[in-house]
Amino acid sequence: MKSIFDFIIKKFVKNYSDVGSQVVRQSYGWLGGIVGFIINTTILILELIVGVFLNSISITADAVHNLTDAVSSLITILSFKLANRPADTKHPFGYGRVEYITSLLFSLSIFFVGYEFLRSSIGRVLQPVSIPFNMGSFLLMLLALPLQIFLNRFTKYIGIAINSSALKASALESFTDILVLSMVTSSLLITRFTTFPVDGYAGIIVSLFILHSGFALCKETLDYILGKAPDKQLVKNIYTQVLSYKYITGVHDLIIHNYGPGRYMVSLHAEVPCDIPVMQIHDVIDKIEKEVGEKLNLYLVIHMDPFKSNSPDVIYLKKRLNKELSIIKGIQSIHDFRVVGDVEAKTLIFDVVVDKSYYNEKSKINILMKIEAGVKNISSQYRCIVTMDKDYY
Repeated sequence: MKSIFDFIIKKFVKNYSDVGSQVVRQSYGWLGGIVGFIINTTILILELIVGVFLNSISITADAVHNLTDAVSSLITILSFKLANRPADTKHPFGYGRVEYITSLLFSLSIFFVGYEFLRSSIGRVLQPVSIPFNMGSFLLMLLALPLQIFLNRFTKYIGIAINSSALKASALESFTDILVLSMVTSSLLITRFTTFPVDGYAGIIVSLFILHSGFALCKETLDYILGKAPDKQLVKNIYTQVLSYKYITGVHDLIIHNYGPGRYMVSLHAEVPCDIPVMQIHDVIDKIEKEVGEKLNLYLVIHMDPFKSNSPDVIYLKKRLNKELSIIKGIQSIHDFRVVGDVEAKTLIFDVVVDKSYYNEKSKINILMKIEAGVKNISSQYRCIVTMDKDYY
């Protein structure tokens, strides 16, 4: 099936391999929406014919469900159009978050369908209705099943290809459609052999699954809207790329703002030697911002943190400090290490990155006391000035 998907994509998406391009993403979104609209409309017509002919509430209800799916496909097309509107004065980072809003709408539609299907199924259990079996109707329902499976696989395939939460959400909804359609079709076949209201009981089970899927999808989408931590691979790539440049000896205070899939605003601090001319290091920073930003498809801003890198005393004290802090739970790393004062009464100034689970007042006070004790282990005359940072990723 993958080869069929690739054929369709190559046929209708120009420059299909450049998934980082917003224009290409929009083409993928339109293709997914159009295919979804065509298939859902076809299944809607098939189920309406069967539902009306057999006077089946469950089949007719599922037909209405596919009507909402067809409308959702149109919403997907519209959302990709809105998401790729150019940035303006009101929205300087564009409209990429529209995709997350669309995903939320999908999850709410799943809730609605699950509720309606549950209500109809309970009604069918309480008041059973005899549904006559008809081979022609059964074959029409079977015809709808491979169409639904194809839509699910195709939507998931292109959703992963461009990392679109909206298309992944649509694929999840399509998967519930497969279960519902399978259950309804099986119930139609079983009615040939029994008068037991099996379609009602089966519908209750499927509807509960639909409601669970809607809840899971809603939670995932809200996580993105509320500021979910960035992908670990993206963080790793940023660190690796920045540290590969000359003079950059450390990276910290990384913050990633998500303005929609493929739309990231990134800021970080880079440690550089203090004895390099300012204009020289500034040119390096400019180069990193431009090249890494283009390579990883993000907007990058770097703040320079100069430090004394060639002092044997500073190197020794930092090594000792790292050893003392390595046994303190909750501390991930240190940065911006500086030493001020005379030979005997030195002050060690540095920042520590604290694990999120320890970032509360009680834990921070406890960690600070252990840090001060660790500094005293190096020398009883030393003191420290510590700034605690949170790990945002």
